[in-house]
Amino acid sequence: MSREIIQTPAAPAAIGTYSQAVKCGQTVYLSGQIPLDPASMTLVDGDFAAQAHQAFKNLAAVCEAAGGSLAQIAKLNVFLTDLSHFAELNEIMGQYFSEPFPARAALGVSELPKGAAVEMDAVLVLD
Repeated sequence: MSREIIQTPAAPAAIGTYSQAVKCGQTVYLSGQIPLDPASMTLVDGDFAAQAHQAFKNLAAVCEAAGGSLAQIAKLNVFLTDLSHFAELNEIMGQYFSEPFPARAALGVSELPKGAAVEMDAVLVLD
């Protein structure tokens, strides 16, 4: 099976040795997105909510570049540097997804690249 690299300027450029996403057949593996502004490549200003919204926007941009949308995400992983934001994450996630929701893991981690409070990666399955 061939692999197709997915890239879009609507999401932050990779800051390491990885691609924004890799498509294998109808499955797209999306790399982690932190709340970077794609134009400036700096963390967005604001609180946890502002960072979570930007991470979802970045993830959505990569989904769109792959020919899909957030609605087609089968598995979402969310990494939080402070698990006290778990309830807020659920509330914000509800603004981007409707039922049936994707499978999800929300994990507490000690730190994330560039000092981000949240990072998300996903597996997208195209129709």
